[in-house]
Amino acid sequence: QVELTNAYSRFVPREFLSLLGKKSIVDVQLGEQVEKEITVMFSDIRGFTELSEQMTPQENFNFINSYLHYMSPVIREYHGFIDKYIGDGIMALFPTNADEAVKASIAMLEKLKIYNQGRTRAGYRPINIGIGLNTGVLMLGTVGDQERMDGTVISDAVNLASRIESMTKIYGVSLLISETTYFQLENPADYAIRIIDQVQAKGKSEPVTVFEVFNADPPHIIDAKMKTMVLFRQGFKLYHRTKFAEA
Repeated sequence: QVELTNAYSRFVPREFLSLLGKKSIVDVQLGEQVEKEITVMFSDIRGFTELSEQMTPQENFNFINSYLHYMSPVIREYHGFIDKYIGDGIMALFPTNADEAVKASIAMLEKLKIYNQGRTRAGYRPINIGIGLNTGVLMLGTVGDQERMDGTVISDAVNLASRIESMTKIYGVSLLISETTYFQLENPADYAIRIIDQVQAKGKSEPVTVFEVFNADPPHIIDAKMKTMVLFRQGFKLYHRTKFAEA
């Protein structure tokens, strides 16, 4: 049974079992569920489709696995666990606190710099990633039937995290977090953070404020963003009052 549980842990995270109150995969029954506040991370490689089309199937899998070899341990280091891989994308959950999720995201972006150094040495171009975080109440449980069962997460908090990650492409930034994640941080002043936009999220009556965390930016970019923080915030407020010329 220990060997079976260890084998299954490569497909069903131990942390998922733990949240369901189970020690072994054989104890999990269809329909078991739990509700918990969790920070959701979505991460994606920029321009992966274009990259993929230039590679053979073997090269594609080698590329994705070499990239994940760098990213996955960082998530575990900050007490998160990977819920699923979506091609080149990662969906991870952080049940401890929002700070762990933000710190893991920054560490992933720093680790990416090391990974890109290796790609450059090997004659490949560097890659960029986007990361989106959102904190909310999630329902974790099992779905399927007696022949095929899977662990899954149900919540509009997951959908919002995914949408926030996709917004990193629009704003040309690496890491965005929702207001719920921001307000769960023990001390937001510990990070380099600025407000980036307010968006109307599906199913939400009020706009959701989105923040950029830019600790992993190059030093000169961090300096420039910090120096223009007040002006940027003023411009943001004027823009949302439709005073476009002043903004």
